[in-house]
Formats: sequence, C-alpha cells, structure tokens
Amino acid sequence: MDAKDPTTHQHLESRINNLNDHDAQLYQSFASRDAEWHDHMTKQLLRKVDTRLLPILVLMYLLNFLDRTNLAQARLGTLEKDLRMDGTNFNTATSVLFVGYILMQLPSNLLLTRLRPSIYLGTVMAVWGAISAAQAGAHSYAGLVVARFFLGVVEAPFFPGALFLMSSWYKRDELAHRYAFFYAGSALANMFGGLLAAGVLGNLEGAHGISGWRWLFIIEGVITIGIAIASIFLLPDYPATTKWLTPDERNYAQWRLISDTGEADHADGLPIWQAIKLSFTDYRLYLFILLQHCNLLSQSFTYFFPTIVNTLGYPRVTTLLLTVPVWFATFCVSLAVTIHASRTNERTWHIVIPMMVACVGNVIVTSTTNTGARFFAMFLMPIGALPAFQVILAWVANSFPRPARKRAVCMASVNMLGNVASIYGPYMYPSTDSPRYLAGGSATAGVCLACAAMALAVRFCLKRENAKLEMAEEREDEEGAAVGQGEDVRAAGFRYII
Repeated sequence: MDAKDPTTHQHLESRINNLNDHDAQLYQSFASRDAEWHDHMTKQLLRKVDTRLLPILVLMYLLNFLDRTNLAQARLGTLEKDLRMDGTNFNTATSVLFVGYILMQLPSNLLLTRLRPSIYLGTVMAVWGAISAAQAGAHSYAGLVVARFFLGVVEAPFFPGALFLMSSWYKRDELAHRYAFFYAGSALANMFGGLLAAGVLGNLEGAHGISGWRWLFIIEGVITIGIAIASIFLLPDYPATTKWLTPDERNYAQWRLISDTGEADHADGLPIWQAIKLSFTDYRLYLFILLQHCNLLSQSFTYFFPTIVNTLGYPRVTTLLLTVPVWFATFCVSLAVTIHASRTNERTWHIVIPMMVACVGNVIVTSTTNTGARFFAMFLMPIGALPAFQVILAWVANSFPRPARKRAVCMASVNMLGNVASIYGPYMYPSTDSPRYLAGGSATAGVCLACAAMALAVRFCLKRENAKLEMAEEREDEEGAAVGQGEDVRAAGFRYII
C-alpha cells in the first residue's frame, strides 16, 4: 500500500470517514505504515493463521465429507442385502441426508454469529460422529433413512460455518486458494475413504460377527468424535478474540479487513432481520444460488462413484483402490486451479474451463464401454467439477464481504438452496441404468454447460455493478465518500472480483 499515492490516500480518507471511532483509530494507526512494514506484518500474521486455522478445518471437513459419503463405499459390501434394500432405496438413503442438511443451513449460520465457532463447530462435529457410528446399528432400511436424515441435520452447520469463519480472517484476494486447501478435504476424503473401505471390507468382513460395512461406520464415527473434541481447543474464533495473536496482531488482523472492504468484521451490530432483508433483496444472491446449484448437480456422480467405477468389471477391493488415483489427481488439479485463480484475481474462466472438462468427461463415460476410455473419463468428471466449485465458494464470499451477518446469510443461503440439487441428483443414477448411466451422464453434461453459462452471466452482472460503483464515485459531492445504501455500503475504491 503506497500512502503517497493520491488515489490511495483518497480511499483511505473515505474509509476512515465511514468507520466507527474504534475502527477509525485502528485504520489510522496502520494506514501510514510503509509497504515493507505491511509486507512483514502480513506474512507474520498469515503464517500463524494458516498453521492454526487451515489444518484443523481441512481435517474436520475431510471427516465431514467422509461421514456423508461413506454410504457409497458401504454399498460395495453387504449393506443392501443386510437391510433388504432394492430399487431406488439406495438413492433415497443418499438424498434424504440433504433434506436435513438444507433445513439447518440458515439457522446454523445465524447462530454462528452469536456463538464461539470453536465450541459450536466442535460440538456439532462430535454429534455427527456419534450419529455416523450409530448407522452401524441399523437393522432395517427405515432405520438407515432416519439416521441419514439426522446426520444431515448435524452436518449442516460445518461447511457454511467454516467458510464464514475463514472469510472473517482472510482478505478477498486471499480466500480462493485457502478455500482450495479447505475443500481439498472432499477429494482427500474420497481418496482416504477408498483406501479405508478397501481395508475394512477386505479384512473385517464378519469380524466378531459384525458385517464389514458396519465396521466402516463405527471406525469412521469414532475417529470423527476424537478429532471433534480436539478441535474445540485448537480451532480459533475471530481475530479480535484470539489469544495466540499478540495485541498488535489482533488489531492488524482487523485492520486488514477494513483495508479490504471499508468495514471491520463484527459478528454483532446488524440485526438479524435486517441482514436477511439485505440478503434476499440483493439480486446477485439468486445468481450465485443458480450457479452453485448447477455445479452441485454436476457433482451428483460423487455419491455413486465407487459404483460407477465398479462398472469397469474389477473385484470389489480393486474397484475401491482404483478410486484413489482419481481423487488424488482431483486434489492436485484443484489446488493448481484455485491458486492460479487467487494469484490472477480472476473467477469466471476458472469456472467455465473446468466445467467444460467435466462436460467432456460425462460425454465420454456415457458414450462408450471401452474400459480405458471410461476410466480416463472418470478422471475428467471430478477434475472439472470440484475445482470449479472451490472457485465459486470464494466468489460468493468475495461478492458479499460485509456486513458480517449479511455475508453469513448469503453464504448459508447459497449453500442451502444450491444443495437442493443433492436431494434429487441421486435419482439421476438408478442401478438399472448401469453400466453407461446414459440418462444421468447426458443430463449431467448439459448441467455442466449450464453452470459455465451461469458463470458468464454472473461476470456480466458484476461488471455492470462495478461500472455503477465507478459512476457513483464520480458523482459524489464529497471527495471519496462511500457508495451504497443504508447498512449495505461499499467504500470508495471497492470493486467486485470477476
């Protein structure tokens, strides 16, 4: 930051004028420092945050996704036979989780602005671990469905809550590749889940009179509970209340948020009803809901991936092991795409291009029965859809930066309504369509194209909003005044990332 730059100075004055007394003092105390000092402080702060916040969130999400999707691995055991499941029973057991998941999204994120994230997220994690383990006790299809519904209810707080917490620590241009590391937990969960399931189903089937799929639920549930207890003590809350930061670092962490958007990240202040009103009267929210909905629908295959790989004709354990390189490749590509998106500060093409890759994968896997071609296509499907999703997550947080409660409502709403796709998506892959899953794969290819088109539509709208911000600043009578209305104000110089 160059304090001698007149444009920068104008923006600094604008932001100071629109802050409360405490935030104005913070801003003035750091704004005059030179670029070298800021560079040192930023590296020092981010080093601490990255090592204290990211690893525990990645591990928590790995287990969140693992406990949500382990039904796909359990299916390769005797699950369906033991519970007398047939027809679309498995599809229903998969989708019912998201009914509970969606119902709890918005209430949870509003609670998060009132509770300590470390205690709240750690507690719900322990509960979902217990329910996940309890699935092993199901002796009927109905019992499994009930357990899956409540598993969705208690898993719902974590994902949007973790994204909200990260957006309370990082600036907008720092979020994309941090979200990449976080969401990499899903690829790691599928990779680790395949290895664990291969070991459990291959070696513990019938051990102590217990089916292998039951051991899978028990082992993963117990691991989750252990990590949940540790996370309560390891997970930080907000910058202003974090004890492992020095007072100067706590103040600087808040200053960075002010510098980025013109407002500090306070969890209180704006009434909940007003945050809801601001969110649902913002047309951009609906664009992002459609964008994420399309992307999540394009990922429906992930809940059947071991079954899809099984159509290659290999034995059960070999099938589970074949999923590992696919998810490892997805993990690597995801990091590369999102890190590049972060460094270039670009979002649209980092969504459009991966979604076209996913489209090609779906077309190939449904158009041929050649083993080599189908296995190659099974790499392309997640390699395209998952990196695009990570960029979408960052784009949502970038586009609704402050106030904190509006951001909480928007992020929860996008995730909640986007995940409606996960309720009906599983029915796109009925077992009767094996091995090509022609209807589901063709529909998913079309959805990939729709997602790419939505990304272009969002880009167009945000470019128009940036033009409006620029014109509003030019018309302001007072030099550098903020633009916007009421609580939903944008500081001079703010532009949406496209």
